[in-house]
Amino acid sequence: MCGIFGYIGDKNASQVLVQGLLRLEYRGYDSSGIVVRNGSLQTFKEIGKISDLTSILPKMEGSIGISHTRWATHGGVTKENAHPHTSEDGKVAIVHNGILQNSNKLRKRLTRKGIKLSSETDSEVFCHFISIELQKGKTPMEALASVLRIVRGTWGLCVLFKDYDMILCARNGSPLIIGRSSDEMFISSDPHAIREHTSEMFALDDGQIARLDREGFEIMLPEGTPVESNPLELDEEWGVSDLGDYPHFMLKEIHEQSQSLKHCITGRLRHSSGSANLGGLEITPQALSTIPHVRLIGCGTALHAAQIGQLLIEKWARIPAVSHVASEFNMNDPVINSKAMHFAISQSGETADTLSAVKEIQRKGADVHGVINVVGSTIARQCGKGVYIHSGPEQSVASTKAFTNMVGALSLFALKLGRGRSLNLSEGKRITKGLKELPKKIETYLADQGPIAEAVDAIIGAKNVLFLGRGVSSPVASEGALKLMEIAYIPCLAYPAGEMKHGPIALIEEGSPVVVIAPNDGVQDRTLNAIHECKARGARIILIHEEGDSIAEIGDINISVPKTHPMLSPLITVIPTQLIAYHTALKLGNDVDRPRNLAKSVTVE
Repeated sequence: MCGIFGYIGDKNASQVLVQGLLRLEYRGYDSSGIVVRNGSLQTFKEIGKISDLTSILPKMEGSIGISHTRWATHGGVTKENAHPHTSEDGKVAIVHNGILQNSNKLRKRLTRKGIKLSSETDSEVFCHFISIELQKGKTPMEALASVLRIVRGTWGLCVLFKDYDMILCARNGSPLIIGRSSDEMFISSDPHAIREHTSEMFALDDGQIARLDREGFEIMLPEGTPVESNPLELDEEWGVSDLGDYPHFMLKEIHEQSQSLKHCITGRLRHSSGSANLGGLEITPQALSTIPHVRLIGCGTALHAAQIGQLLIEKWARIPAVSHVASEFNMNDPVINSKAMHFAISQSGETADTLSAVKEIQRKGADVHGVINVVGSTIARQCGKGVYIHSGPEQSVASTKAFTNMVGALSLFALKLGRGRSLNLSEGKRITKGLKELPKKIETYLADQGPIAEAVDAIIGAKNVLFLGRGVSSPVASEGALKLMEIAYIPCLAYPAGEMKHGPIALIEEGSPVVVIAPNDGVQDRTLNAIHECKARGARIILIHEEGDSIAEIGDINISVPKTHPMLSPLITVIPTQLIAYHTALKLGNDVDRPRNLAKSVTVE
């Protein structure tokens, strides 16, 4: 949830570091800082966004340094708590992503040694203990290895030394990527930030240490055993993340959904057989036909995609499927069937809760398939098999196009599984036709979005907003509520439409906005009951429905979308909810791409 960027080369390090941080700002942006080696370790930190740092950054000479953009865990948002942290003797500086579970105990040990701590963070202990080990005569590598033996928790760690022309790195549960060009070395918590400099990248695995200098790098275990690392392969599209003509990344990414969904399904649909091809699953048709059930695991937006995937699998393949909140999965000591199929869903591929669930499933003897956007990410490598969703880079913290592509990828799997079981050819062809037509229909809707502004006006002063849906539209309601909360900071509830009368109806008063997702999907008539119950109590209904549907007569504000296959409707009905969230946040003057307290990649549990 924080960003790390390091550099060794011939250029001015501070300038390269700042540009790297700007690429990583979506991972955390409550404070930032850099440290450059130039005779001494020159450090500069500032609270706020990277632009706040760059606007007052002094001239810093030197061609080796490390930097950090923070999402606060231990300690408030202050300059003292911002990274980098430097040892008392000024000889060691560190930046750290992750959480140390025994930091209180280690801080007390340092205090007893007479060391004055300058922050509230857990991270600061690293620099002091490394400095203590160096004073004992150990080499930098020996010092780091010694400290790693006494800490417990997770870390993506970079260490810079006053007296040594190198950067040391260590990873345990928090990603670090090394980039190498002909005369420069880079380190980052995200390959996206390195891609503009080089395409030659290597990922550290848990338990590994790396040494970077001007000659290159070496990866090893803490005891010094060398480790071979294979280069990561990233799609070319990951080099592109500029705003273009759009004012915000979120709006750009909403409009990219037509093209990104097309990337997801192109080459995978098999219309003649009414099926799909997903070679990355590495599972035979015979094995698919005998799996007892499917489990889908995710957090936030990925969880909502999983919930839709669950319904698609049960509808088309007629086998049990269940979606799980990844952060709760291990807490419940789940019973794992090694013959079942498990999916881990994550845009970043670094979500710590989801990764923890993956490892738990694997410990209990089952395989896990990833549904991931970022190629070469930790979850993708941990699973070793699965489906890349091919959304391309998503810079806005509030996910949009990744959601549609997650649902698109799970639709392909549900179709493939269904055709191997009970789904007939005619229905399979109908689904493949619906998927193939969706990118164009998304494009058509975005060209004529309907009364989004009216919906915003109805929501802008509300105490809370209720989102309702039924069947596959229920997770869409949850996703719409999440988006509005994330960037507009308006309290939202999302419920299956039938559950509205079992509690949430108490919140409805005259003028209360209620967003209802109601495509003509076979359960619409039951959704109508909930709409009438809301209207009878003075609610103002913002209705998302299909073009030409008579249900529009009951809405106060009607947003129509092109008609599609009933089970594929989430891929298009979600888009008006994204636009409502975007324009509401914009009207409230909020930072649409960088909402408060959030980060794009949640790498701590």
